[in-house]
Amino acid sequence: MFDRDLSRREALKLAVATGGATALSACLGEADEPVPRGDAPASLPDGQHRWNDFLNTDDAGNHELPRHHVFLSLALDHDGPPTAEDRAAVESATGTLDRAYQWSHAGLLSSLAYTPAYFERFDADLAYPLPEPRRLSDFETPAFDTQDALLHLASDRPDALLEAEQALLGERETMNGLDVETPLSAAFSVTQRRTGFIGAGMPAERQGEVNGIPSGGPVPEDSPLFMGFKAGFRRNQASESAVSIEEGPFAGGTTKHLSTIRQRLDDWYEEQDFEEQVMEMFSPLHAERGLVEGVGANLGDFSGVDEEVVETIREQARDFGRVGHAQKAARANRDAEGRPLLLRRHVESTDDGEASLHFPSFQRRIESFEAVREAMNGADLTDIPTIRQRVNNGILEYIFVVRRGNYLVPPRPLRALPTPTGPEA
Repeated sequence: MFDRDLSRREALKLAVATGGATALSACLGEADEPVPRGDAPASLPDGQHRWNDFLNTDDAGNHELPRHHVFLSLALDHDGPPTAEDRAAVESATGTLDRAYQWSHAGLLSSLAYTPAYFERFDADLAYPLPEPRRLSDFETPAFDTQDALLHLASDRPDALLEAEQALLGERETMNGLDVETPLSAAFSVTQRRTGFIGAGMPAERQGEVNGIPSGGPVPEDSPLFMGFKAGFRRNQASESAVSIEEGPFAGGTTKHLSTIRQRLDDWYEEQDFEEQVMEMFSPLHAERGLVEGVGANLGDFSGVDEEVVETIREQARDFGRVGHAQKAARANRDAEGRPLLLRRHVESTDDGEASLHFPSFQRRIESFEAVREAMNGADLTDIPTIRQRVNNGILEYIFVVRRGNYLVPPRPLRALPTPTGPEA
């Protein structure tokens, strides 16, 4: 017999990935509680990246990202710099967004960021370093984000997220009950739509629907990510203040790197046992000492990648024949006082029927991300016979970068089409 409840659950599970009016109708039909309205925009943090105070936390105090995400690549509809009308449209649309939804996981969190290509529309030089995206290893051939802007929407409520998206694109006249005077589409066109999700159980629910994961349901039921371990440990993350620009017209903003990464996990699950997975995700010492249980929730608020794990990486490579992803990256992800430099907010994806990862990273300067990626490549370890560029070298064997983009995330007062020197001239 046809199971209508099962069919509805399947539709809701795929709603954000599918998008559009039909998906929104399915979500609105299931909503039991109203989405909380936003406060006065003046009460919101100036930093668009300042989400932490408004997120849930787990028992260890780690911040938990909203469960559903949409990334919209945006392009102005004409050549040259934006017009006053463009700027007024973006200001109106984002202002309505602020008023319509509470700045929280239960409402809607957002950020609007700009590419180097956007700032090239102006004659003036950009007042803050923002390099073009580039290849960050010899073995990757990514496409680059060269549109003007990126809008990131995130919420625990798929109905709120989809309704906001529809209204911003001019396909709906209201946003959580508020009239939309001017949609974002009055200035921008969408050039690409990407979606993501994160949370215990969500990858396991979706593992049978995508390429890149072997049959048999190997993704643990309580894992928030396809590779079977949790991430985002609080003490391994930079603070929002640490990634904020300190001086100049964009003070209070930040930079953002967004990678889209395809995952091929057949060998991860079929050739590696749990101990080997721990070695390659964390470090060989983690496996030898039994530090990781299950998805790693027992680690609390710290991954366990400490000074010893990092400084003995070459000895571990020789003794165990492999090195860990986290221990490699940590070599470059610390300032002089030992504090992390990057704030990572990655989410899984089933876009295009592929097991994928959208990896936003926030840092004061893009160069910090690039240095961490170089350390993660582990090219300096390949003189050890068992370590090859993509084998026994962390998780590089299982991940493939397909897109990269660099962005400036201006502070909220400048988010509506800023000039290279900040405020409108």
